[in-house]
Amino acid sequence: MTASFLRNRKFQMLLVAAGTAVAGEFKINPFDGDIFRIALGSSAFLLFLLMLRDLPCLKTGALTGIVVLLFRVGLDVLWPNHVPLLQSFCNHISAAVYYVAFGAALKFVRRLDHVHPLLLGGAAACADFISNEAELLTRMLVLGTSSFHLSEWTYLSLIAVLRTYFTTGIYSSMAIYRMRAVQAEQQRRVDQMLSFGSGLYGEVFYLRKSVDTVERLTAGSYELYRDLKSGGHTGYSRRLLDITQQIHEVKKDSQRILAGLLKLSALESADNNMTLSQMGDFCLKSNAEYAGMLGKAISFDQMITADFRTARYIPLLTLLNNLVANAVEAIRQEGTVMLRIYEVQERTWFVVQDNGRGMAEVDRDIAFEPGFTTKFDQDGTAATGIGLSHVRDITDSFGGRIEIMSPVSGTGTVFKVSIPTSSIKRGD
Repeated sequence: MTASFLRNRKFQMLLVAAGTAVAGEFKINPFDGDIFRIALGSSAFLLFLLMLRDLPCLKTGALTGIVVLLFRVGLDVLWPNHVPLLQSFCNHISAAVYYVAFGAALKFVRRLDHVHPLLLGGAAACADFISNEAELLTRMLVLGTSSFHLSEWTYLSLIAVLRTYFTTGIYSSMAIYRMRAVQAEQQRRVDQMLSFGSGLYGEVFYLRKSVDTVERLTAGSYELYRDLKSGGHTGYSRRLLDITQQIHEVKKDSQRILAGLLKLSALESADNNMTLSQMGDFCLKSNAEYAGMLGKAISFDQMITADFRTARYIPLLTLLNNLVANAVEAIRQEGTVMLRIYEVQERTWFVVQDNGRGMAEVDRDIAFEPGFTTKFDQDGTAATGIGLSHVRDITDSFGGRIEIMSPVSGTGTVFKVSIPTSSIKRGD
């Protein structure tokens, strides 16, 4: 309820008027007497109206003028050396005219919010100067004061320029900060979506393989049922038919789950795409956080010379994330992970190199088999060992190949994935 009350337009207008009235007491008097003042009130009023875009400028200016007039008259009357009510009203009526004129002028200035801040500041300075003239004209008519000299007008113009540019500078800084905050939040959501999509792709990939396997199993079971039935084995054929029907139901349920996951992860949409450099940035950023979570000091470098767009970024991100995460886990405490992406003879190469403990020669032939792992936790429990097999399956699905090598110098491991460019490059 408090939030809705704060968003109420009338309350916001009253808040602007009150804030302006209070800010107006922080002032200097450039000319004799306390009648004409240069205060923070106009700066606060301008900043409020630039920030609160839904408030009507003219109505807010009129309300602010009334509140400022009543506030200053009240101070004069209640102050120990109080001023007569009528005299105080005549002294400060020009301030009310200033805010009405300033509000009317800002109605047109606020339309320039999309232009360069220098132009916005210049337009606001003109509005401030015109409002000052309206205030001085009112003071001359009400109090009969003398007209100003050219030097005094020049002084007022300078004050208007400095005051409005200072205010628009604050507003521009706040707008930039707010824009950066929104952009950071959007980037965080994009990173979350990519992480979710990359992780979900692995589940979808294996579920699709399972559906294909179940479909072949259903077809084979039905063929066996027909053979048994034609051979006169009625009892066995009937039992096998029941099993085949149950397998068929499992296949249908799996297909429904697969269709839902494909829709959720948008894997069938060709509209989304990403450059290879964006993929590399996201992969290294997420794995840098993973390395920090493991308490490891690892530096990540990348060198990308092939930077085309691809609609298959989800499986490629899954592939890269598995390889880079494997490199992070191979490093004990400190080390370096290098990611290179380049194109040679219509094939795109993804190379991940680390300076960790390396992989034994005898393990390289079986490294991509499901269940193979060299990682154990503190209790001695082995990891699942499906990461590299998943990488191999994704590589095979693109018609590519993968190999494990030792670096030219030093310790570590080099994973090189080669994929036909035509299978991943988005067609223009």
